[in-house]
Amino acid sequence: MTYIEEYYEWIKKNPNKVGIKVKTVYKNLVKKLKKPQKVSFFNKVTGENENHTYIFDEKKSLRCIHFIEKYCRQSKGKWNGKPLKLELFQKAFLQALFGFVDKDTGFRQYRKAILFVARKNGKSVLDSGIANFMLTKDGEGGAEIYSIATKRDQSKIVWEESKKMIKKSPSLAKRIRCLIGGIYYDATDSSFRALASDSNSLDGLNAHLVVADEVHAWKDKNLLDVMYDSMSAREQPLLLETSTMGTVRQNVFDIEYDYAAQVIEGLIQDDVLLPIIYELDNEKEWTNEECWYKANPALGKIKSIKNLREKVERAKNNPIELVNLLCKDFNVRQNSINAWLTFEDLNNEEIYSDWKDCYCIGGCDLSSTTDLTCATLLGVVKGKIRVKQMYWIPANFLEKKVTEDKIPYDKWLKNGLLRLSGTSKIDYHDVTSWFLEQVQENDLRPLWVGYDSWNAQFWCDEMTSYGFTMQEIRQGYKTESAPLKQMKADLMDKKINYNNNPILKWNLSNVVVKVDDNENIMLSKEKARQRIDGAASLMDAYVIYINRQQEYLNYISEEVK
Repeated sequence: MTYIEEYYEWIKKNPNKVGIKVKTVYKNLVKKLKKPQKVSFFNKVTGENENHTYIFDEKKSLRCIHFIEKYCRQSKGKWNGKPLKLELFQKAFLQALFGFVDKDTGFRQYRKAILFVARKNGKSVLDSGIANFMLTKDGEGGAEIYSIATKRDQSKIVWEESKKMIKKSPSLAKRIRCLIGGIYYDATDSSFRALASDSNSLDGLNAHLVVADEVHAWKDKNLLDVMYDSMSAREQPLLLETSTMGTVRQNVFDIEYDYAAQVIEGLIQDDVLLPIIYELDNEKEWTNEECWYKANPALGKIKSIKNLREKVERAKNNPIELVNLLCKDFNVRQNSINAWLTFEDLNNEEIYSDWKDCYCIGGCDLSSTTDLTCATLLGVVKGKIRVKQMYWIPANFLEKKVTEDKIPYDKWLKNGLLRLSGTSKIDYHDVTSWFLEQVQENDLRPLWVGYDSWNAQFWCDEMTSYGFTMQEIRQGYKTESAPLKQMKADLMDKKINYNNNPILKWNLSNVVVKVDDNENIMLSKEKARQRIDGAASLMDAYVIYINRQQEYLNYISEEVK
C-alpha cells in the first residue's frame, strides 16, 4: 500500500479530523494511482498544445522521503540533532508530489504545489528537507534552488533551516558547502540561495526549485510571477508555495487560495498544480477538539495539543486572541479585529451562470479620482438575493494603483470585473452605459436606482433622461442602520449570491462600522487606501430593498403570473 492510499484509508476512518478539500484531493489521487491520466494543455513557453499521459512511479515517489529520513537532521528543541521522521500526511504529500510522472519522458507532473497548513505543523522543516533533496539528489545539473519572500529576513528562514540540517548531518556536511551567501553542492554545480523582492537583480535566474514561504504576508505578486517564469527552461521544476492564513485580504494569498480551491472543486483544470489546504470547514468548529486536526494534521505529534487547548480557553474571553487563533492555529482567513464581518461571514463562493429577464433594484457609489466607482443591481431569484456589479477606475490610475495599493486591478480588468473610465477622472457616462447595457442585453429592469447625492446631480439627470427612477440615499445612521443590519444577517446566512465577485469580497472585508449612542450603525473604513465602494453601492440598493420590499415583491409576483 502506498502512503497515499494509507493516508486516505486513515481519512475515511477519521472523517471529522480532515477537511473537505483534503478529502477531495486524496480521493482523486487514489483514483489516479491505478489508472493513467491523459491530459492536454497549452504550453505558454512553446506556444503549442501538449498531450501527456501521467502514471505513478512508486520508486521515484519514495526517493525524497528516503533522502529526508536518512540524511536530514532536526535542529530545534527536544529533536535537535535527531533524524527527521516524517508523519504520514507528509509522506503522502511527498509521494504525490514526486510520484506522478510523464509516461514517455519520466518528468514529474506537478510543477507547482500549494501547502496551506496551520502553524507548528512542520511546514518550514518540510520545505527545507525538499530543498536539500532537490539540491543534491534530483538528478538536475546546475540546479538553482531559491527561498523567496518579500523581505530578506523572511526568505532566509527556510534557507537557514536547510543549512542547520546539513551541518548536523555527517553525510551531508562533508559534501555540501554552507557559506554566508549560499549553500553549494559542487558535485553537480548546484546552489541554494535566499532572495527577496529587494534583491539587487531577479533577472537571469534559472530556477529548479522555488520555495515561497508564508505567502499570507505578501502584498506584491510580481516576485511570485518572476520566479515562476524563471523555471521555464527546466524540464521538471517545482514552485513550492507554503503558508498559514493571514489577515490581509485580496492580495497574493487570496488570489492563490481562491485559484487552488477552484482547482480542488473541479471548476478549473490545472494538471500541474497539487493543492493541499488544511483548514476548518466552518469557523464554528474551533471549539470542537476533534475538528482541530482539520487544520493541524500534526497535532499531538509535532504540535502540542496541550498548548492549543490553553490557547482555545484564553480565546473564549478575548476577541483579539480569537482572531489570531482562528487565523494561525485553525487556518481560517480573517480580517482586521475591527471588521464589521468576519471573512467566513462575508465569504460566499456560490455562483450563477446567467441572469436575465428580472425586475431588480439599482445602487451606485460614485467617485471622482482615487476611489472606485461601483454600480450594483440587486434582485430576488428563487428565494435568493442576486447581486451583479461593475467597477471603474480612471485609466491613468491603473498602473499606479496596482503598484502602490498592491491590489490586482489589472487582473480584475482582464476578467471583466472592472472597467477603465476617463483618463484622470471617472466619466459618469460609462456608468449610465452599463445600466443601459444590462437593460438592453439582459433585460434586467431596475425599478429604482439608489445613489449618494455627492457630486451626482449631472449623472442623476442623465439617468432620469433615459427613464430610470432615481432615489437619493442620504448617508447617515438613520438611513443606513436597519438596512446594514439586515444585509449583514443575509450575508451570514448566505442569502446573498454575489457571484463570488472578488472585488466586492475585498470591499466587504474592509468595512468597519461607526456606532452611535443608540447602537445605530453606518459604513466606515479604517484606512484611507482601503476600498469599501462596492459595499456602499450594495448598501444603496439595500436601503431601497428594505424600505420598499413589499412593493418590489409585488412586482415579482405579478411577473411570475
